[in-house]
Amino acid sequence: MEQLIAAAAVFFGIHIFVSGTKLRDGIVRVMGEKLYMGLFSLASIGAIVWLAMSYNEAVVSAANIIYWQAPLGLLHAGGIVILVASFFVVTGVTTPGPTGAGGDTALGDASDPASLVKGIHAITRHPFLWGAVIWSCFHLAANGDRASQIFFGTFLAVAFLGTFSIDAKRKRKLGDAWNAYASASSNVPFLALVTGRAKFRFADLGLWRVGLAIAVFAGLFFAHEWLFAVSPVPAA
Repeated sequence: MEQLIAAAAVFFGIHIFVSGTKLRDGIVRVMGEKLYMGLFSLASIGAIVWLAMSYNEAVVSAANIIYWQAPLGLLHAGGIVILVASFFVVTGVTTPGPTGAGGDTALGDASDPASLVKGIHAITRHPFLWGAVIWSCFHLAANGDRASQIFFGTFLAVAFLGTFSIDAKRKRKLGDAWNAYASASSNVPFLALVTGRAKFRFADLGLWRVGLAIAVFAGLFFAHEWLFAVSPVPAA
């Protein structure tokens, strides 16, 4: 369990206390953006691998206390919840935007930053991270053991706090261009639509992205037991 806690702390620390902070800005000034991104990517991958391996050990250890058993109704709802999470993740990854990797360049080149608020970004400017929030929230509720709470709780914290970290990083670098984009969009899903700051058109989303999200969900659903030794279909 100690290894899991240490891995979770490293993964959380490099994303929340380095990426998106002024410390990152200083590091980039010294070594350059490309070198920093390369090293950060390697560190992130290493931390995820360590986190996953530690979780696999901790979840079957005697120190893994069971706090609760998830109700059957919640487990049956998992398919719908994860389908929604897949939609946010896939459309977020495949839709270029100001909050994605390299997005600051696209925003800086836009004559009207608000015009970039379309498709999935009309729903939220952080679709990938909100997909991760939805995914981790469900798995937190569905797995009431200590190891799972640490593992999925770490991803939840990093994804949720990451939305604010990216906003702050973009604002420092882009100033007024970011302010114009942010005022026309929202971090919280659907808030910009509800308040009338953004308008959603399905055509901007792209039918192929919806199809890809469904395909990714289906692949994960049918391969879940093979990949993670846990069936996505709860026993009655």
